[in-house]
Amino acid sequence: MTAVRAGLSAAAFLLLAGAGATPTAHADAPPVTGNWLMLRVSHGETPAVAVGGTMLRCDPPGGGHPHAEEACADLTAADGRITALPAEDALCPMIYAPVTAHAQGMWRDRPVDYTETFPNPCTLSARTGSLFALDTA
Repeated sequence: MTAVRAGLSAAAFLLLAGAGATPTAHADAPPVTGNWLMLRVSHGETPAVAVGGTMLRCDPPGGGHPHAEEACADLTAADGRITALPAEDALCPMIYAPVTAHAQGMWRDRPVDYTETFPNPCTLSARTGSLFALDTA
């Protein structure tokens, strides 16, 4: 009986000790606050449901985005509002090949959730600059 009581006491201690532990973030997990966006571009009119994408971190720029410094500078100038990014003059073909851009994350500790479908990749690039330029070629 004493062995059972000692075992139960040890189990209760371990449960209580674990209850106060603070969860640690995984290296792959996006930060909870700050300036970061998870970016995805999918072909078609509906956003990709896939998990993942390309991480853009600002302060300092990085996170796997091939044009992080330029994208962060553009977002800083637009106060994190993707719809306020300056449009570039571009002659895009009138070919309908829709692409959907999706961004989700935080900017200056405010949540960002953006999805927009563009008629083709050229128009996406002209409207969002380097933000959704995710290919390295």
